[in-house]
Amino acid sequence: MATIVVKQVGSPIRRPAVQRRILIGLGLNKMHRTRELEDTPSVRGMVAKIPHLVEIVEEKA
Repeated sequence: MATIVVKQVGSPIRRPAVQRRILIGLGLNKMHRTRELEDTPSVRGMVAKIPHLVEIVEEKA
């Protein structure tokens, strides 16, 4: 299955609780950490909700 590598580039400090929970749901909680996640619509939706806090570094087939 396809995967994406997501990197946290923004701090959750002074952000709404919903955005913090999305970061935790993605497995991120500290700056500059990366996670390799399955490329599913739910993960893409979570990333789309917080584009100012995360970036997609790489997409693997």
